[in-house]
Amino acid sequence: MIEARGLGKTYEVPVRAPGVWGGLRGLLRREVREVHAVQGVDLLVQPGERVGFLGPNGAGKTTTLKMLAGLLVPSRGSARVLGRVPSAREPELLRRITLVMGQKQQLRWDLPPTETFALNRALYDIPPSEFTQTLGRLVELLELDPLLERPVRNLSLGERMKCELAAALLHRPDVLFLDEPTIGLDVRMQVVVRRFIEAWNRETGATVLLTSHYMADIEALCERIIIIDGGVVVWDGPRAALVRRVSPGRQIRVRTAEAAGAEALARAGGFDGADGAYTRTVHPDALPGALAQALAALPVVDLSVQETPLEDVLRVLFERDAGPA
Repeated sequence: MIEARGLGKTYEVPVRAPGVWGGLRGLLRREVREVHAVQGVDLLVQPGERVGFLGPNGAGKTTTLKMLAGLLVPSRGSARVLGRVPSAREPELLRRITLVMGQKQQLRWDLPPTETFALNRALYDIPPSEFTQTLGRLVELLELDPLLERPVRNLSLGERMKCELAAALLHRPDVLFLDEPTIGLDVRMQVVVRRFIEAWNRETGATVLLTSHYMADIEALCERIIIIDGGVVVWDGPRAALVRRVSPGRQIRVRTAEAAGAEALARAGGFDGADGAYTRTVHPDALPGALAQALAALPVVDLSVQETPLEDVLRVLFERDAGPA
């Protein structure tokens, strides 16, 4: 279980006046300003859940994960993970959690991944038989066989991330904090990582709290999402409920045999797009009529209907919260 109540983190940032005199004055009297990275987060994640943790850049997602993983001490509020206080960094808790950050790595640059795996086995005191069994399953799920003996510096970004995940999961943690695990990966490798996370959660029952700027990660893995903005939680609930609340329409996507002119698009009900790919958003009650209108007015070769993409929903939500510029 992951629990936070009023969790907050404030940093003191030095303020330096411009110029030489400003620098000298700063040496004599240090001035600081407070930056509230996280202002009061409440959340509760049950064992075995896969929860998306979303928000714009600077919202406080990574800071919150670091507090939950014990890397940062909260300025206020409380956090408990598996019944323990993360900032106390008790070995009993550290053996049961892991934090994977897409922009950080624990692999040794000049050594093959197997060396890091062996080091982690020693650090976590994993019995040899359990280590062999777990590593074998990770190698199978992540297709690591060709990578195990190659120096990390010779691996691609996607290959390194797969090895990072394996290194982080050798001790079979009960809680996974994943911060942008697919950042910078190509589409194929993103799919590989998503499928792995889903399979690992299903097999082990591990709890997953996942941040990502790729909404495909969230849509594939998380039915529940928590959204943080300005350091506070602005949504906690089912992903589908947020979509219905913020943008209840249905998006019609059509592909035509040839580019459609403005007149045809108007007759179809007002589609946007170009080069034979067009979209229109309508209320669910108006969907049957809108489909008939599109088929009658356009040379449709492919048609699909879906809810508003989560990326668009979040954009609308954050713009609404930000208010007028």
